[in-house]
Amino acid sequence: MKLTAYITRELVPPLLAGTLLFVAVLSFGYFFISSQFLGGVPPLLIAKWIGYQMPDTLVKVLPMGVVLMVVVAFGRLANERELVAIQSGGIGLGRIARPVAVIAGLVAALAIWLSLWVAPRANVETRGLYWDTLTRSGLSQLVGKQVDLGAGLSLYLGGYDAGKRQLQGVRVERWNRDDPRKGTLIFADAGSFEGNALRLTGYSVYTLNYARIPELSTITDPAVLPAAVRRVFTAIRLPPRPDSALTLGTGLSRKQTLAQYADAIGADGQGFPELWAKLSDKGSSDKGSSLADRQTARRELNRKVALPVGNLVLALAALPFALRFGRSLGVSLGIALMIAVAYYLLFVVGITLAAATPGLPEPGIWLANIVFAVAGLWLLRRA
Repeated sequence: MKLTAYITRELVPPLLAGTLLFVAVLSFGYFFISSQFLGGVPPLLIAKWIGYQMPDTLVKVLPMGVVLMVVVAFGRLANERELVAIQSGGIGLGRIARPVAVIAGLVAALAIWLSLWVAPRANVETRGLYWDTLTRSGLSQLVGKQVDLGAGLSLYLGGYDAGKRQLQGVRVERWNRDDPRKGTLIFADAGSFEGNALRLTGYSVYTLNYARIPELSTITDPAVLPAAVRRVFTAIRLPPRPDSALTLGTGLSRKQTLAQYADAIGADGQGFPELWAKLSDKGSSDKGSSLADRQTARRELNRKVALPVGNLVLALAALPFALRFGRSLGVSLGIALMIAVAYYLLFVVGITLAAATPGLPEPGIWLANIVFAVAGLWLLRRA
């Protein structure tokens, strides 16, 4: 027990210090990139915005903290011959390294929880706070784009009044999945989008059967033309009063829409409940997830688990480097960065390979973990 407590005391400080260091570097990067848009914003709001990014940031930097923990702690023990003294008492390296496995396992469990449950929701809140409160540009980033709101709806904005939070020149489309030539088009002068409700004013609704349109060109008898037009425009709905509003339920909320479409790279806003729902939803074509959706969910779920598990793998891979090269804090930091960067590069390569093989994404996504686990065991045996 005393040995375990002693090794643990050596491991925890570099883990905390390394994690705080890498979190600070990434957080400064977030602030620096967006600083030109944050003029006049209260510091507490900026702190809240950075705080929302902490879960996702921790998932990314914890592997680096674990590597630094192992290299610094065991490098010092090896450099000061404490490991030799412990092993001379008949205690093997496996027993000495047991606290590393325990701490790395706890860190991996924390990272999985953050990755699958906390970070996705925090990412959505981050984007909502940034676009609606900090920059106050709201949905203006969606002007001129056709975006999928879920629930079978797609939205096009001709303009957006950020001061009134008002949509302008709205077009909403809903297409029949069983017959893509049938659909409903909704045009509106203005509207609002709050929560999961799209509220439109000055609207007109047209339900069309595009498959019937060619029949209109063959009609020569004016008497049959009205009936043919009704077969094309199967329903037309206009507001009963000028101030009447049409409310549509959306699959994505306002914050989720901002998270997915406002930035050039959409925020990672899908957690375990959303991904599992897509994987398990194999119903009919009008309700069930498509094959592409299920493949994407499968790839994302594996990715969100593989990186946290990398904390355990990197602890194993870093141990032989610590025993052989961990001589000083500067050298240890350099080795830790080298290992972490190599892991992240291989992880990105694996994700690219997984995207190229959507039917079997697991080998690509777990490539970095497999390679580093095998290399760590081989180097450890040699050490």
